[in-house]
Amino acid sequence: MKILFKITLVVCLFIFFGCNNSDEINVFSPNKNLRVDFNITKDGKPFYLILKASQKVIDTSYLGFDFDNSIPFIDNFQILKTSKSEFNETWQMPWGEQLDVVNHYNELKIELQEINQLKRKLNITFRVYNDGIGFRYEFPKQVNFKEALITNENTEFNLTVDYTTFWAPGDWDIYEHLYNTTKLSKINALKYVNQPVAQTYIPENAVNTPVTLVGKSGLHVSFHEAALVDYADMTLQVDTVNLSFKSNLVGSKNTPYKVKRTLPFHTPWRTVQITNKATELIASNLIVNLNEPSKMDDVSWFKPMKYTGIWWEMHLGKSSWDMTSGTHGATTENAKKFIDFSAKNNIGGVLVEGWNKGWGQNEGGFDFVTPYPDYNLNEIVAYGKQKGVEIIMHHETYGNVETYTKQQDTAFSLMKSLGIHVVKTGYVGKLIPEGKYHHGQFMVNHYNETVKKAAKYNIAINAHEPIKPTGLRRTYPNTISREGLRGQEFNVWDPKGGNPPEHLSIIAFTRMLAGPIDYTPGIFNIKLDDYKKGKQVNTTIAHQLALYVVIYSPIQMVADLVEHYEANPKPLEFIKEVGVDWEKTVVLNGEVGDFVTIARKERKTGNWFLGSITDENSRKITIDFSFLEDKTTYLAKIYKDGKNAHWNKNPLDIEFETIEITSNSKKTIQLAAGGGLAISLIRKN
Repeated sequence: MKILFKITLVVCLFIFFGCNNSDEINVFSPNKNLRVDFNITKDGKPFYLILKASQKVIDTSYLGFDFDNSIPFIDNFQILKTSKSEFNETWQMPWGEQLDVVNHYNELKIELQEINQLKRKLNITFRVYNDGIGFRYEFPKQVNFKEALITNENTEFNLTVDYTTFWAPGDWDIYEHLYNTTKLSKINALKYVNQPVAQTYIPENAVNTPVTLVGKSGLHVSFHEAALVDYADMTLQVDTVNLSFKSNLVGSKNTPYKVKRTLPFHTPWRTVQITNKATELIASNLIVNLNEPSKMDDVSWFKPMKYTGIWWEMHLGKSSWDMTSGTHGATTENAKKFIDFSAKNNIGGVLVEGWNKGWGQNEGGFDFVTPYPDYNLNEIVAYGKQKGVEIIMHHETYGNVETYTKQQDTAFSLMKSLGIHVVKTGYVGKLIPEGKYHHGQFMVNHYNETVKKAAKYNIAINAHEPIKPTGLRRTYPNTISREGLRGQEFNVWDPKGGNPPEHLSIIAFTRMLAGPIDYTPGIFNIKLDDYKKGKQVNTTIAHQLALYVVIYSPIQMVADLVEHYEANPKPLEFIKEVGVDWEKTVVLNGEVGDFVTIARKERKTGNWFLGSITDENSRKITIDFSFLEDKTTYLAKIYKDGKNAHWNKNPLDIEFETIEITSNSKKTIQLAAGGGLAISLIRKN
């Protein structure tokens, strides 16, 4: 992987002994628009504030920890030393939303020590970007503190406004709840307790991250975390009276503590993105920049791709994962059908679920190397290579983490011997060992160790039922995509009617800020009555096309059945042409939960692709094509909602138009309720 460095490093040290409230300790963003103030109270309690211009975004917020094996980190601190530095680099993504990434921040590091007899030390580092901040705790090596058994981390985010908040409940086991839109003061995550959404555990009125807030002034704030390694997922407990969030780590039934670490160590970064516009949230690289540079010398063996698969048909009930039903989907014949279709339509991969023994209740657990007798793995892989199509492996665990861990080397060795470079992992159901939650330290370590182990075999991981993304794709670029949201399949499963039309207009400004999403777009057969009476996908077909640009992933599923694509050859043309690996991304317009329009430039071809989606409201949008290269003419193939299109009443109404476009062009287009717009912009000269 090529890395371009343009580094400016300026270090200024300021040393304080016995610092008091009169001392000013602060750090500004490079453009001076954001400021972090830090200090301690008279009784040694550390706190911080965040200001944008002169406006307080985060008011006085305290920092600290509770421990199972020691007295808390709350107060009684003195400041030993502070230091400031500036860092500026440009690095390149091996794959991603763009090629060049600017990483420019000012840093403030505070070194604290207790005044009492233990004299334990704690450092806090802030990095301030033009569009937000990250801060983390650092536990240095020290004589009187060897091991931290953290029962909770008491990081506060005290807000000053009752923001409109886009939130999902702080579930310790799943991220598959719908996002809600309420005032901060009206958040009630506990209403989701015992709702039928697979395994679930919601112990407090807390929200998962990313959580995005919008103020009447137009200020946009989003909270998340970066570089989640050997630690527990952070949810945010809500104080609806005082308009505050407080970190609440995911724990375990088995121990009184939530995190166990040997010193020295540091926590993940706590992140606050702060922008004037919704579009600037999507454009931000704060999360990925807060992660360490790549530890992999070469990831060229992974190729971003579109893929089809034996998957949607199981959710529809056309076929099954196991053989006992008599409708097994993962057969040699069926896999070849998907390979043939993919080869004809510029689609690089085929996912096969249900290929291996263990899906039946009486089969004794999963075997990750032994196919069912009606699926010839070697023949399928060879057939795919002949057609230029890669097979994507599938490893479902049903939550049996220990069994999967024991088989990983054998399973990855098989993949490497067959030249298979991508695996979709799954962790449906309650975990084994018992007492663990999907988002606790145990599973964080399992997910991350799986990625590192897979890298040794030149394998990339697309994780489902995962830990949320926190930008580690920079450090381990073989962590390519993941679920971690309410996916397309809920349109089949949900007894309440599936994902609403606004769903992905919220996701683009919440979950997508964390990293790539394997959402499985491209459903053409919107009404599912042939298989699931009364079920449907709650968008238009043009909306489904737009998702290939709007919702980012380096692997994008072409999720519907082959026959539904063959019955709609014109919309299929967009899927054939659209890219998956981008040189540049431009977020043209959008508002959280309402609509969004994104244009992306493909790396290899220089062609541009545009996607726009809206919620349940129809709206006109004007596209300014000034993002295109000057003096270049593009053939624009436009796929838009028909005049009578509607997500429920007429979802298949779609119109096509081909015109020439330049950087001087503007075009106004009507999006239907639940509708969308997709445009291919192919260079002519």
